[in-house]
Amino acid sequence: MNMKFGFLTVNGLEDMFIAVLKNCKSSIFLKKIHAQIVKFSLTQSSYLVTKMVEICDKIGEIEYANLLFKQVEHPNNYLYNSIIRAYTHKHRYISCINVYKQMMTCAISPDEYTYPFVIRSCSAILRVDVGEQFHVHVCKFGLYCSNVIANSLLDMYVKCDRMRDAHMVFDEMSDRDVISWNSLICGHVRLRQVRKARALFDVMPDKSIVSWTAMISGYTKTGCYGDALDVFRRMQMVGVKPDWISLVSVLPACAQLGALELGKWIHFYADKYGYLRKTSVCNALMEMYAKCGSVNEAWQLFNQMSERDVISWSTMIGGLANHGRAQEALKLFHEMQRSAVEPNEITFVGLLCACAHAGLCDDGLRYFDSMKNDYNIEPGIEHYGCLVDILGRTGRLERALAIIKTMPVKPDSAIWGSLLSSCRTHRNLEIAVIAMEHLLELEPEDTGNYILLANIYADLGKWDGVSRMRKFIRSKSMKKTPGCSLIEINSLVQEFLSGDNSKPFSKDIHEVLELLALHQSKENDLVDTTLEYLSP
Repeated sequence: MNMKFGFLTVNGLEDMFIAVLKNCKSSIFLKKIHAQIVKFSLTQSSYLVTKMVEICDKIGEIEYANLLFKQVEHPNNYLYNSIIRAYTHKHRYISCINVYKQMMTCAISPDEYTYPFVIRSCSAILRVDVGEQFHVHVCKFGLYCSNVIANSLLDMYVKCDRMRDAHMVFDEMSDRDVISWNSLICGHVRLRQVRKARALFDVMPDKSIVSWTAMISGYTKTGCYGDALDVFRRMQMVGVKPDWISLVSVLPACAQLGALELGKWIHFYADKYGYLRKTSVCNALMEMYAKCGSVNEAWQLFNQMSERDVISWSTMIGGLANHGRAQEALKLFHEMQRSAVEPNEITFVGLLCACAHAGLCDDGLRYFDSMKNDYNIEPGIEHYGCLVDILGRTGRLERALAIIKTMPVKPDSAIWGSLLSSCRTHRNLEIAVIAMEHLLELEPEDTGNYILLANIYADLGKWDGVSRMRKFIRSKSMKKTPGCSLIEINSLVQEFLSGDNSKPFSKDIHEVLELLALHQSKENDLVDTTLEYLSP
């Protein structure tokens, strides 16, 4: 690299090198320029080294930037800020904090460009204790009026679950922007404090797509699916176009509520704006279709995906399994193995569910053992629940009970309830009583368990046991949890509860139901009187 400098002054040389460095885009070119800087004895120029560190930051040469910085005996404020920023970009958060400490030791005053990065480092490693010290320094150096610094402090307190301190920073800000509001809202959402998030959201002057998406996500995660759909519709009404993150956030609510029409609209929207290229969007759509009973649409989307991750395969396997298409689910798993995609714990939940629905006990046991032996996946309570279901459906109740007793995790009510249900199918009163004893501890107020045990007594002709269950239910003044169903009409999800006559046209609905029941009675001439007999 040939360069002619003539009789330039030091400042002139620095300006010349800066001009050359502006076009530097590779480490090789940078090192050639550095060699010339060494030749002209300018390695102590904070001005030049700062520019070189910035280039190292852009091209990913953080170690070279570190060497350049350490060669300067008296770095100035700009060079310190440059290396701090570079460390933060490369996730070298401890190094970033250590450089700040060195800066303070050398009596170099930090400025408004220093603190956003050192505070971000504290957020990343959740060192709120260090962040609090930076907060004190910000006040000491009179930089609290900086909106960027205030937002950095706010974000740090939020990420460290210090919402009271976050609100204190927020309240003291003279100029809150959308980032300030979103930080608080997202913090409350992450902690599942949806009411507090909504209170902020409602008074927020200018809402961004992040604000809307945070509320949708918060409602979905806390099971308030109707509210999630309501916020999603309001977002569209005010003219805010959903992005792919919004779609991924609202689709689980569609899945849970059976809002298939809205889900189909989201599919069309995602296709129109190119969001189907996002694997996560396709995965959420597949789950929505599967849970809404449209497994064929899920399968079609799965086959159209250009890239599939483990969630894609697991979602499709689970969808097929839950719709009784066990052989297809198992076949898809073998295809997943051939595609060299490593299964995870969700994959095996789907596999075990498929085996349970198809009565494939030996296959289920083999897959359960394969989890740990072949893939080093420790079975969780969901896997044990599926295994108990498999054994229960095939009548191996003693082995199911033995597995429950030796589980490394405490069995929940779903597992004992599954065993109790299997006991009715296979008329096993002894194990049913054992299951019921545990359910009494876990769900003492669940009437369904008592009714199920009473039905087992009835199936075996033990009417004294039926009588005892009825008396017990009445003595506790228990009421059966009313049945609930959901239906989507004109893009609105309607919920119906047993015994609730508050819906419009309730009388007409009951008349239609009576006609259907009469028609069914004539067809089958079968009336199940068991539940009526047991009702308290």
